[in-house]
Order: sequence, then structure tokens, then C-alpha cells
Amino acid sequence: MTDSNSPFTHDQQTLILALTRIKERIKAASLGETRPETTVANIIPPVLEQLCDTFGLSTFEQDLLLLCAGMELDADFPLLCAEANGDPQKPYPTFSLALNIFDDPHWSALTPNAPLRRWRLLEVGGGAVLTLSPLRIDERILHYLIGIQHLDERLFGIVESLGEPSLLVPSHQQLALKIAQTWSNFSEESQLPVVQICGEDMATRQAIAQVVCQQLDLELYLMDGDRIPSATAEFNLMLKLWERESVLGGYALIIDCEQVEMSRHGDGIWQLIERIGSPLMITVRDRLPQRTRPLLNFEVTRPGAAEQYQYWEEHLGEGTTHLNGHLQRVTAQFNLPSPAIIAVCTATASQGISPEDTETFIDHLWDACRLQARPRMEDMAQRIEVKATWADLVLPSAQMQVLETMAAHLRQRSQVYENWGFGKKSDRGLGISALFAGPSGTGKTTAAEVLAQALRLDLYKIDLSSVISKYIGETEKNLRRVFDAAESGGAILLFDEADALFGKRSEVKDSHDRHANIEVSYLLQRMEAYRGLAILTTNMKGALDPAFLRRIRFVVQFPFPDAKQRAEIWRRIFPSETPTDGLTVEKLARLSVSGGNIRNIALNAAFLAADAEEPVMMKHLLAAAQSEYMKLEKPLMDSEVKGWV
Repeated sequence: MTDSNSPFTHDQQTLILALTRIKERIKAASLGETRPETTVANIIPPVLEQLCDTFGLSTFEQDLLLLCAGMELDADFPLLCAEANGDPQKPYPTFSLALNIFDDPHWSALTPNAPLRRWRLLEVGGGAVLTLSPLRIDERILHYLIGIQHLDERLFGIVESLGEPSLLVPSHQQLALKIAQTWSNFSEESQLPVVQICGEDMATRQAIAQVVCQQLDLELYLMDGDRIPSATAEFNLMLKLWERESVLGGYALIIDCEQVEMSRHGDGIWQLIERIGSPLMITVRDRLPQRTRPLLNFEVTRPGAAEQYQYWEEHLGEGTTHLNGHLQRVTAQFNLPSPAIIAVCTATASQGISPEDTETFIDHLWDACRLQARPRMEDMAQRIEVKATWADLVLPSAQMQVLETMAAHLRQRSQVYENWGFGKKSDRGLGISALFAGPSGTGKTTAAEVLAQALRLDLYKIDLSSVISKYIGETEKNLRRVFDAAESGGAILLFDEADALFGKRSEVKDSHDRHANIEVSYLLQRMEAYRGLAILTTNMKGALDPAFLRRIRFVVQFPFPDAKQRAEIWRRIFPSETPTDGLTVEKLARLSVSGGNIRNIALNAAFLAADAEEPVMMKHLLAAAQSEYMKLEKPLMDSEVKGWV
């Protein structure tokens, strides 16, 4: 019986009794007695019994572990060990001492492949003779024996707990249950197969893995693929420590390969896959190929519009009844994973705006969705802060009409694709693609800004120099990352100066020609499936392949502005706050330059006037025009500036 008033738990009390038995054996050895009968019953603490069953320890190995634990928990042990060793300079347990005082001793207990050293339950100190070297219990095992559960500190920074999973949409919940059932069908004696979860959204993949482990009473830890040690000794230590933790704590491991450069870290990942004995999952955008060890592949697809809408309703609560269909427009525009939807609902609720104030509530919900979609795009493209409006755009009526039609396509996408059924037939052809062609400075980028501003969407400018690669397959990979990231928020993608990638497809003569054609074909395929707006700009429309142009929904030719259009640009170029004096737009319109050059001239003139502490006058514009023409390496004709000053 144990004392109910004792400050120790039952496990700790039984551990104290077990250590008392070990002390009696050591005392007897110091008196020259060999394996005497002890006065204490051979009680095994439940936690130690579990440890012995888990790692297959013999009775002798169990007592040896208790001997080392006693050194840390009982102040009498060092003196007793010194007396038993016959040397006051050796106040520690040794393998030789254990062989002399415990029943059923066996030499194999201290070999590297035996459980004590294989699982690093004990550490052998330095010494000239193995049997006389100090033995010490591993700190993690010591804490485990006294009932304290924690992750081995040597794994800090390598793995991290993922905590509680996010709520999943029904289809993803079903996938998690399927994976859990697959693992549970394997017997305890067989090695679990490695599960590979593939798909576009990392957060959703991890949430599915968390639900899998929740179903199997496992705690999931995450390891980034680039954190796997490359040095052999460090890798072996990490692997053994993790496998021990998995057994002690009931842990599973998931390796995130999302951002891993396989050329550098692939060997470590594959080595871990082949050698690890604990439950393992891999999460990656595109599945890794099969090697020696089987990989069970599960694909995570985006939830459909109806499923996302239901998920939004569940997390917004009763307030959705006041939104009068506006929520459907949000759902159609933003294809967010479930963790992001929860974050948006939380952020919107924190604003304290009632859904009854429908317009304000939807505006905040919309902006929160845009913010959630941004992080995936920021490292691949430059986000442009859009300020231009329809009033800033000066184009012929035909071009303006096409731009307004493009805006209507984006606004009514949900109605046509979802409610009217066009999106159910095929994903092909649903992308809203456009080609903006014309000389530099004629308003191509401004038009993209106007569309983004009018539709309250983000505009991203893609730097093709960071997308195009000389290595086969890399350009397609980069384009895929851009489109996949943009899908979450339906951002407007602006591929500026796209002539290098979208020129005439060459006649196939070698592998490089085939590679270039594959890149263009892949781009066309993604543009046709992308439900946002993808805009290509070019200065040389005539250089583009007609077959390419046929697959673009809108083509807008931005002409060089005539005198009437230039005059209109000049009327709108100066902000209302800018002081001006004596400006004549008819005279300014004689400058044969594009809208971009007009802006440069106006801005330069404003600085000249401000420096002279004067309003903007024709003389400042003359000086600015001369500077702009020099930059263009173009002569400024007298007829263009006659009568200015």
C-alpha cells in the first residue's frame, strides 16, 4: 500500500521502492556479497514496465537502467557505487558493477545494437576499458521514468508540433478519414507505408494530416525538408532520437517539401523515407516519384464552389441571411482553403461590423480575402498599388468599350459560370485572357490598373526574367507557381513585355525548339483554365503567332494618341492641387509623344516650377519637353513648341 498523503504519485512511489532494491544490491556488493536476497519486493514501476515492453529490455537491462536512474534521483547512490567499485574516485555505475550485482547478467546488454545503446537509453562515458567506463541514463529517459513527458531538446528547431487541426470542408474530411483507415488496416508487426499528400495548398494538406493523426490518437510533428541534417552522424542521431520520441509519445512525423530544393536536400529526404520506422507523411505540391519504399499517394483537390459556400455560411453564422447573395460573389472570386476562410471570418468579426450593414460588411470581407490571398503571390510577382480610374484613361471609344466588356466578364463570372452552368461543362475556355498591344507609354499598364481598381482586385506584374529559364521544365514550373498562387484570389496577372516568351512558335528543328513550344502551350493551357484575368502586353503584335491570338479572348490595340487624345491627356494630367498659369492644351498637344511621356514631362515641369517657387507655366513645360526628347534621342521640332513662350 502507498501513503495517500505522500507528495509522490503512485508511479513515483513504486520507482522509489525499485531504487531501494537496487541500493541494497549495491550495499551488499560493497560488503563482498554476491547477489543477496533483498528485503524489498521486486516491484516494477508501470512506466518502467512499459519502457521495457516498448524497447524489449531484459530483466538485467531493466536493473541496469534503474541503477543509472538512481544516480540522478538518490543522493546515496554515488557513495555506494564508489564503495562497491572499491575506489572513491569512481562514484558512478559501470557495466562491471552491474554484472556483479544483478541476476541474469549478459554481456550483450552493452553492445551497440542492444536496446540500451541502440535506443540511447544509456550513455557510455569515456574510459580506457568499456566495462569500467561511467554509465549515465539519458536525460529524456530519466524524465520519462518520473512521469514528465516532453520532446527531446536535441530535436528543437528540427521538428515542431502542429497543435489542433483546422476544421475541414466535408470532402477533405472524408479524405483524411480514408487515409486514417488505410493506416489502421496495417497490423502492428508490419511497417506502415509512407503517405504522400499532394495538392496546391500547403495549409490544407497539413490540416488533413492533422485530422488523420487525430483519428489515430497520434500527435503530429512537422519537419521542413531542408532541416534534415546532411552530415551522416547528425542524421543518424536525429533519426534515432525521433524514432524514440515517436514510440514514447505516440508521435507521427510529416515532412513538408513545399519549398525544398530537391537537388540540395533530396538525398536526405529519400534517406529518411527509406529508413524511418515511425509513422511518416510527406506533404508536397507535386508528388515525389516511387523508389524502393512504397508511397501511398493522396491528391487534395480544391473544394467546389457549393462546398466553399457552405463552409462560409457555417463560419459566418446567422449573419449570412443579411448578405442577400453577396456572399456568392465572394465565394466565386476567392478560392480560399478552409484555414484561410476561418482567418477571414475571424478578421472580419474583429472589426465589429454587423452583417446587417451589408455593403460595409462585404467590403471588409472582400478586403480580408484579398489579404489572405496575397502572401502566396508576393514572392513571385510585384504587386502594383492601383490608383488609376476610368477618368485617367484616354483611349478611342472602341478600345474603351472592350475594356468595359472585360470588366463585365469579371463581375458576372459567378452568374455565368456557376448559376448558368457554363463552368460545369469544362474548365477549358473559362479563363479571361487579354492581349494589350501598342507602343510604350500608350496606357497598357494604366488600363490594367483601371480594371483592378474598378473590380477591387489585386494587380500583379510578373517579371518574365525571373520566370523564363534555360533549363527544360523550369519555365513551366515557374508559370505554374504563379497561376496556382493567383487562383486563391483571382488576381489580375500582368505579363509585361511578353514578346520574349510569346513570340512566333518556331518550326521544330531541335530539342530547344520543342522546349520553347511546350512553354507557350503550357501558358495557353493555364490561361484558358485560370478564372481570373491574365493580361499580356506587347509592343509588337505582328510578331505573335496567329494561332496564339485565336486563343486570347480579348485583344486591345493601344494606338499612339492623336492630337485630340493628347489634348485630353494634358487636360487630365495635372492634379487639382497643382498651381498652373497660362497653360494651353492645344499647344501642348502638338508634342508628338505618348501618354507615358506626357506624364514624365508634366512631372518634371512641376519640379522645375516648385524649385523656382512659381506655378507650372509653359516655360517649365518647354524645359521638361526638351529634356524628355533628349532622353528619347528625338529632335524637338520648332513646329511642336512654336508660340509656347
